[in-house]
Amino acid sequence: MISYEGLEKALKAKGVGKTELSAELGLSSRTVAKIAKGEKLSARSIQKIADYLGESPDAIMRESSDNRLLQLLREEKEMKLPGGLYHELQVRMAYNSNRIEGSRLSEDQTRMIFETSTLDVGDGIPVDDILETVHHFRAIDYVIDTAEEALSEDIIKHLHYILKHDTKDSTLGWFAVGDYKKRANVVGGSETTKPSEVHAHMKDLIDGYNAKAKVTIEDIIAFHAEFEHIHPFQDGNGRVGRLVALKECLHHNVIPFIIEDSKKGFYYRGLAEWKNEKGWLTDTCLDGQDTFVKLLDMLEIPH
Repeated sequence: MISYEGLEKALKAKGVGKTELSAELGLSSRTVAKIAKGEKLSARSIQKIADYLGESPDAIMRESSDNRLLQLLREEKEMKLPGGLYHELQVRMAYNSNRIEGSRLSEDQTRMIFETSTLDVGDGIPVDDILETVHHFRAIDYVIDTAEEALSEDIIKHLHYILKHDTKDSTLGWFAVGDYKKRANVVGGSETTKPSEVHAHMKDLIDGYNAKAKVTIEDIIAFHAEFEHIHPFQDGNGRVGRLVALKECLHHNVIPFIIEDSKKGFYYRGLAEWKNEKGWLTDTCLDGQDTFVKLLDMLEIPH
């Protein structure tokens, strides 16, 4: 839920109620109801309200979440706070997620890129490793920005675009950056969903997931496993899948999990055996949740 604190303060300062606001600006009752319910407003409505109140759109429509962890990440992201949760999440998740997929960058190098936008590259670091690290930082920003939106194919595809644009893969005519795969692929020798069937399978997966009345950590892990078995993109499925899991944890007020590179053997085994034994992946992800809890404890953040 979104709380438009800036708007509430501006209305109170000018002695204007929501009913009066509706009458003065000709806003529909549905638009006014959206404010009360904490739902997204159109850019046009925001601009109209801002002009009427003599405020900037950003000032009156700054979003505040009742999810304390998400709100903290948004605040630290906005102020670019060094050494906090946002900072550590960016570095640790980018390092581990990229490293699982074969990146040669160390955690210190990843941290240096995030903190200074520079890198002492040493020998043999592929350009794509650097690009995809920077892209991963932007992808986490996007996750934080869209965390409270319902999961959709568009969000998932855009995460893929953020990660893979400008890489060497994007120069390949058949490689669909920001879209589902065009060529069939296998993972660990196992068949994945055929390109012609990906959209239907993804729609069914997302619809079934979004229909749940209450989403738990087990539901998010199950979604992650099914997503990886569909393997909807030509490449980048692991990183996108883990970013989606982060988004959904933040959406549903669940403590996120970070799969450490040192645990990738257990992680791969859990994904490979998901259909036969769900406990292995579940335990690995819960271990990753414990890793996140340790970070919260280190920063003295209640949970």
